[in-house]
Amino acid sequence: MGKVVIIMGSKGDLKWSERIAAALEVLGIEAVLRIASAHKAPMRCYDVIKEYEKEDVVFITVAGRSNALSGFTDAQTHCPVIACPPYSDSFGGADIFSSLRMPSAVAPMVVLEPEGAALAAAKILGLREPAVQERVKRYQADARERIERDDEEVRGG
Repeated sequence: MGKVVIIMGSKGDLKWSERIAAALEVLGIEAVLRIASAHKAPMRCYDVIKEYEKEDVVFITVAGRSNALSGFTDAQTHCPVIACPPYSDSFGGADIFSSLRMPSAVAPMVVLEPEGAALAAAKILGLREPAVQERVKRYQADARERIERDDEEVRGG
């Protein structure tokens, strides 16, 4: 069964990463949380990537400011990488560009919300795991049903 490895740039990213892990839990997917800075400890980061890429895995990277982690992770593995940088008011939010602008041959996906990153990872794993795909379908159906209930409530029904 596939899993999601959440790599944080520092312990300061833990709360954001825990939101991703909680959303993955709802979808029945195992999450592994690790800390490995691409700037401060690139060899450790490399070792973490290589440790898990032998498995059916999706990496989610969580790093703000100058996000080298997402590009570094993507460049070192054949596995899918989703960048989910925590929102920051620093630099007027412009630090997001370090997650969006990548060099050639480096292509991590960027999803800004923790729950969305978890859902994207589940959809990827669901391509090979019918049970995960069914949980994704149920998750999406539940969201549609909530919208319909909320609409009915707002309309006075």
